Amino acid sequence: MPDQNPLFPAFLKLETLRVLLVGGGHVGLEKLTAILRSSPQTAVTVVSLTFLPELRALAASHPSCQLVERGWLETDLAATDIVFAATDDPALHHRIKAAARARRLLVNVADTPELCDFYLSSVVQKGQLKIAISTNGKSPTVAKRVRALLEEALPEELDEVLQQMTVIRGQLAGDFAAKVKSLNAVTAELAGGKAYESPATKKWRRVATGALVATGALLVGRLFRRPE
Repeated sequence: MPDQNPLFPAFLKLETLRVLLVGGGHVGLEKLTAILRSSPQTAVTVVSLTFLPELRALAASHPSCQLVERGWLETDLAATDIVFAATDDPALHHRIKAAARARRLLVNVADTPELCDFYLSSVVQKGQLKIAISTNGKSPTVAKRVRALLEEALPEELDEVLQQMTVIRGQLAGDFAAKVKSLNAVTAELAGGKAYESPATKKWRRVATGALVATGALLVGRLFRRPE
């Protein structure tokens, strides 16, 4: 449908790819920060005539990041899997895009959506939980506002819940249908339903209930027994 966002959402294992970033200024710093925040072990080669001190400091704290102080060369693409163009030179961006397309490489061009093969999302992260937000390049401001809203609304404890659910899933026995039923039982209380009760607990609850009923019946019997 024309009114829908047609982008295909995906999470890349960026640490398994070779990344080229062209640009050592403020936009380059923004891109490098985004890359290393999500995937700190990524091998990034940053090519630029000059580098901001902040970018140099960021690269120095990540051994997998390499700075190359010179202009971009087409040969830089030979050992690259994915490209970020982040300079203030539109003509250079078009050359990078054309050369990358000839090599079938994906390119993100700063502030030029029509040259991008992909966009960077606004990201909400709570431990292992990561949510990416896209407006299809229409409004980065809206994406940032939604991110801020979710960061405030989602509790930090969500990561602990996720870890516990992973353990529970690994411990469940049976086929897929049985696992789904068990997971439903475990999470029912969150939805206001009956809480999960293990088979062992259920057994001893029945024993205790039976004992209480038997004791109650015995007491009632004694109260109404005729005196001899």
